Amino acid sequence: MDNKTLLPEYVTLTIDDEPVKCEILVVLESDHKQYIAVLPLDENDEPLYDDGEVWLYRFERDETGGDNHEIFNIEDDEEYDLAADKFDEWLDTQEFEEATK
Repeated sequence: MDNKTLLPEYVTLTIDDEPVKCEILVVLESDHKQYIAVLPLDENDEPLYDDGEVWLYRFERDETGGDNHEIFNIEDDEEYDLAADKFDEWLDTQEFEEATK
């Protein structure tokens, strides 16, 4: 299920006291938790990193139906690996769908 349509296309995160605009790529679910993959952007809305580095966070939707969603750092290495594996699976699916068009 693609939950991206239920979210804004961008989110601004504060990293080291600096705002960083990020494109929301996808929200994924694994082990009854949701994760969000974002692509940090520069001032020209281009990827911040040449290698296309993506940031992963645990994500909780605003249960009131509003836009006050919460994003949390993933502190546990096993949980991060689980989220990263789920993101890799999503990337593989995207690449396969693009190749079969």
